[in-house]
Amino acid sequence: MALNLSANVLDTIGKTPLVALDRLTAGLPGRIFAKLEYLTAGMSIKDRMALETIEQAERNGQLKPGQPVIELTSGNAGTGLAIVCAVKGYRFIAVMSEGNSIERARMMSALGAEVVLVPQVTGVPGQVSGKDLEAVDQATTALVKKLNAFRVDQFHNVNNKAVHEKYTAAEIWEQTGGNFNYFTAIPGSGGSFAGISGFIKEHNPAIRCILLEPASAPYLSAGKVMDPNHKIQGVGYAMDLPLIDLNQVDGFLSITDGEAAQAARRLAKCEGIFAGFSSGANIAGALKLAKQANPGGNIVTTVNDSGLKYLSTDLWEDFSPAIF
Repeated sequence: MALNLSANVLDTIGKTPLVALDRLTAGLPGRIFAKLEYLTAGMSIKDRMALETIEQAERNGQLKPGQPVIELTSGNAGTGLAIVCAVKGYRFIAVMSEGNSIERARMMSALGAEVVLVPQVTGVPGQVSGKDLEAVDQATTALVKKLNAFRVDQFHNVNNKAVHEKYTAAEIWEQTGGNFNYFTAIPGSGGSFAGISGFIKEHNPAIRCILLEPASAPYLSAGKVMDPNHKIQGVGYAMDLPLIDLNQVDGFLSITDGEAAQAARRLAKCEGIFAGFSSGANIAGALKLAKQANPGGNIVTTVNDSGLKYLSTDLWEDFSPAIF
């Protein structure tokens, strides 16, 4: 009998399910469809970018056999790259702020990455600002030069956008038959929002693409950045995101730390979907749209990563065993 096998774990990246969150939206005029991007090898939406950028770099000669790979990361991109580099045999160095959850660093290390932790500028654990990211970027640039390494450069690499336009958005379109009214998400590097919104606007400009931002740092919507520090890790750095075309953004919504955390907790308890801070922000934004949607309106968003990456944070309540 013929075997039905994947050649390696990289073949499992992508093709994630889209799930209706009808328990969460009970009584609301709109429905939410969540693309479960945490159901992949590295448990995050960044796996797609990691595989695409490495394979494109191999094809165009930017990445040569034996050359180290380096990238700055909040943890998710680094985890995806650690997996890809492990399979392909590249040395991988992840440069990350100490402010990100320790689970991410441990996971990358377990996958063979060398993890460089950069001290925070702001000194607020669990809250990585744009200033912190600048420090990580400086450390990354220095290491790339020292080691003559290939830098993924996810904030500027067009493959980060292209992979989501070619695959993630196309999957959403096929799964919904194009029958939805809104797409909403909070951007990190901007690749997934840019790619998905670009595909949507090409296929149906009437679908509204709503960009989410932390309430304390609504930078892209030209709001006042009151506090660049917030708890929604991996997103909302209060900086320009070159991959995003703001002409394809139909509106903005602000999400507080509390709204993101509450939505993530509700998502777990109502739908059995265990996700992280940015996913909570996405669900919080989608719920706001579901409340104001016309009856039968559909909202698409992404569940970006697993809640397992945040067990050391205050996203999850302290565990206490039940006593009978």
